[in-house]
Amino acid sequence: MERDERVFLLGEDIGAYGGAFKVTRGFLERFGERRVVDTPISEGGFTGAAAGAAHMGLRPVVEMQFMDFASPAYDVITNYIATSLYRGAGPLPLVIRGPVGGGNRGGPFHSQNVEMAFFHTPGLKIVYPSTAYDAKGLLKAAIRDDGPVIFEEHKGLYRAPSLREVLPREDYVVPLGEARIAREGRDLSLVTYGAMVHRSMEAAQTLALEDGIDVEVMDLRTLLPLDEDAILASVRKTGKILIVHEDTRTGGIAGEIAMRVSERGFEWLDGPMLRVTAIDAPVPLAAVLEDAFLPQVTDIATAARYLARY
Repeated sequence: MERDERVFLLGEDIGAYGGAFKVTRGFLERFGERRVVDTPISEGGFTGAAAGAAHMGLRPVVEMQFMDFASPAYDVITNYIATSLYRGAGPLPLVIRGPVGGGNRGGPFHSQNVEMAFFHTPGLKIVYPSTAYDAKGLLKAAIRDDGPVIFEEHKGLYRAPSLREVLPREDYVVPLGEARIAREGRDLSLVTYGAMVHRSMEAAQTLALEDGIDVEVMDLRTLLPLDEDAILASVRKTGKILIVHEDTRTGGIAGEIAMRVSERGFEWLDGPMLRVTAIDAPVPLAAVLEDAFLPQVTDIATAARYLARY
């Protein structure tokens, strides 16, 4: 916002209240009410307003208080925003960001992962960072991109003490569409994103210490476009792939990744392709049920052991 006066924010409670998770705390005082716009509870309305602003040369950043509530804006996002460039209406440089994910006992209306609701829509990009460094760099890249970007932030990572890091003060971006290797390994490739990167890293550490299994962990960072070449390079090295995501099983990105590996890298596989995901159910509110619903470190380790010994 300091670099580009065309960038402005709009969403529910982002001004005086500073956002549901205080992501925009202090922004109103710093940038004023013309660039930090509190909106009514009307996701379809203010997302449509952002599209109009983008048409007029601005670069809006829309905050969904919870990404679960992007559904009222699904029409304007998929039918209008995503198709704008194709229809000749011009590029729409806007970002739609907000918190996702479970583990905080938020129940079915405040805990969903919505990436696959938009994954099937050409014209959109989808970003899902797992670290503070990547969140900053990817958000800058998303705001500067000339197309619409869905930017998901796992609420369980906002204040995780183990993830605190000192970020560079100088300007930097993390390019969209490029995965990163979070842990080098030789025995199997574990492909994941978001909060599951950290559970996968914990599982990989356990497997190395207890079983001597060397797991390579890949953080996708961007889901659309998917870094297919990076996935295939890892599979070619290890011969095995385990895909982990917090999103529910049916229609999850694991199926798309597995199909792409099957199409282009089947001859490199030394075992079946496996996935660890959430259960096909609404996100439970009760703690014991939510823990059973979400992929745990033990679930990831069990699947990796089976695959490594196959």
